[in-house]
Amino acid sequence: MVKVTDLLKRLLVGRALRSTQLHEQLLPKRIALPVFASDALSSVAYAPQEILVILSIAGLSFYHYSPWVAVGVVVVMLTVVASYRQNVHAYPSGGGDYEVATVNLGKNAGLTVASALQVDYVLTVAVSVANGVDYVGAAIPYVAEHKPLVAILIVIFLTVINLRGIRESGAAFAVPTYLFMVSVLGLVLYGAFRVLVLDDELRAPTADYEIIPEQTNLAGFAAALLILRAFSSGCAALTGVEAISNGVPAFRKPKSKNAATTLLMMGTISVTMFVGIITLGLVSEVKLAEPAHVSTNVLIDGKPAGPDYYQQPIIAQVADAVFGGGSILFFVIAAVTALILFLAANTAFNGFPVLGSILAQDRYLPRQLHTRGDRLAFSNGIVILAAAACLLLWGFDADVSRLLNLYIVGVFVSFTLSQTGMVRHWTRHLATETDPKARARMKRSRLINGFGAILTGTVLVVVLVTKFIPGAWIVCVAMPVLFLMMKGIRRHYDNVAAELAVPDGAEVEEATLPARNHAIVLVSKLHKPTLRALAYARATRPSTLEAITVGVEGDEAAALRQEWERLGVPVPLKTLDSPYREITRPILEYVKTLRRRSPRDVVTVFIPEYVVGRWWEHVLHNQSALRLKGRLLFQPGVMVTSVPWQLHSSDRLKGRPEPHAPGAVRRPPEPVRNGDQQPGA
Repeated sequence: MVKVTDLLKRLLVGRALRSTQLHEQLLPKRIALPVFASDALSSVAYAPQEILVILSIAGLSFYHYSPWVAVGVVVVMLTVVASYRQNVHAYPSGGGDYEVATVNLGKNAGLTVASALQVDYVLTVAVSVANGVDYVGAAIPYVAEHKPLVAILIVIFLTVINLRGIRESGAAFAVPTYLFMVSVLGLVLYGAFRVLVLDDELRAPTADYEIIPEQTNLAGFAAALLILRAFSSGCAALTGVEAISNGVPAFRKPKSKNAATTLLMMGTISVTMFVGIITLGLVSEVKLAEPAHVSTNVLIDGKPAGPDYYQQPIIAQVADAVFGGGSILFFVIAAVTALILFLAANTAFNGFPVLGSILAQDRYLPRQLHTRGDRLAFSNGIVILAAAACLLLWGFDADVSRLLNLYIVGVFVSFTLSQTGMVRHWTRHLATETDPKARARMKRSRLINGFGAILTGTVLVVVLVTKFIPGAWIVCVAMPVLFLMMKGIRRHYDNVAAELAVPDGAEVEEATLPARNHAIVLVSKLHKPTLRALAYARATRPSTLEAITVGVEGDEAAALRQEWERLGVPVPLKTLDSPYREITRPILEYVKTLRRRSPRDVVTVFIPEYVVGRWWEHVLHNQSALRLKGRLLFQPGVMVTSVPWQLHSSDRLKGRPEPHAPGAVRRPPEPVRNGDQQPGA
């Protein structure tokens, strides 16, 4: 009979796949684009808006800086895309920024990148889902009233989809992602056509509103700081670019070429949509204020908007200006934008588990993260990412404004270290390369990566300066904590390996064989399980064998001895006194006495146990045995052997397919990564 939990798992996750079917999960470019680029593409839903929101702090007059801010963001984006195209060719194994930094800058730099990326992946899920809930909440009041709950339910849904495997999640998310791209590009093109060809005047719903500035007469350093803050918020458009370099192994062959092509497609589409949305927003006179002060700082007909006012996102306002507020296309834009924001979290669901698997392979994270699940996805990493994102959504009340202050710090740390590592990579190869064409290509790549390192490093400083107090300090604390945790895990694994290693020159028999084996069979009653344990213990031919019972009740101990002698059991029975009615302590003391008497000998304790078929029967049986085993396992030189006796209730489980134990489905062997320099290999 199939267990209900197994049936539910198959319904949600699907049938298990063989390890040999891994090649069937590889992605063509048309599926890889929505899988790995949904985060970067979806950023046009909030990155242009954040630029205008920050500039509005100083009043609408500062909106004229927004084109220059947008140009700065575009330059950074194009530079990062060009830089990562070099990465995917040089390091196609999927280690991404972590591998680049580890190989070229050292283990600590690699762990710094890994810490930054892990934090950023969690924030990607939280920010994307929370922003999508905002769009849905505008139309459905219940969603707006229960944002954290709805956001968590959406994360759970995305988790289930990704547990079904990367190919199925890609197919499920491809249509919405392409629909979003077509819709937004259509919006941009039609808006440009109306303005440039038809000479129409576009008017956003907020075009006639006023914004009360929170800071007036900003000049000099204060004005520059505000503009830099707007720039750092707009750089949220770059999140997700690194996901493709981490996901190269998921592409079909030729992997590097397909990944680089997908990266170029993603960059081109993202830049087009980003520039188009912010341009149409300025042309249609979109007005946006900080969400925390929108009810007081937005004036409608000279009066504060009030607590019931809902500030439409920039894409919704542009769609209203281009297509009309009540048109079908307006609702299509709003719907696909909300959907793509939910699906943007899928980029992290593909990046985080792969990174976790590589870190586990290098012994910086628990080895279970290197295990593939039934559908050949890294299930443990997917579940951990979902749990962390849910905690973040609950702790920050799914508030996008608060979460955005934590965003993009991690990704720019990884950008900067990765590009610096690539500069050293090309420099090292140039020292040995003699072919003129290859040297010219390497010099060009080094120039691109060098410019990328300088630019992203500058942006990182700007982000830290402008976002540290509003919330980025949390990330600056979380990253060192993760760094130290991974160092501690690696130290633990190294210590265990050193402790378990067989010393050079040691004789096998001397290292593994004890002098003698003293066997003890624990007895509570003389019944069939006890007789089986005695028979099994005798079959192992120990040096000595005796049965032990604890005399908690004198009459019961005496009755047991009489029954023992009556049946003529050929094993001596010893009764241990227990004046305080304890069972575990007397047995432990007796075992310790045997060990002290002969330290080179081992003591094997045989424990009869019931095998039951119902969950509640576990509560009624074997509790003393479990407690005793837990204590005996900590005693050196003591072996514990359970001798099972199947009760009739266990018959109901016979013939049921056994579920995979943790680690039963493993990754297939992978080629050694570049340079054989990865730790823990």
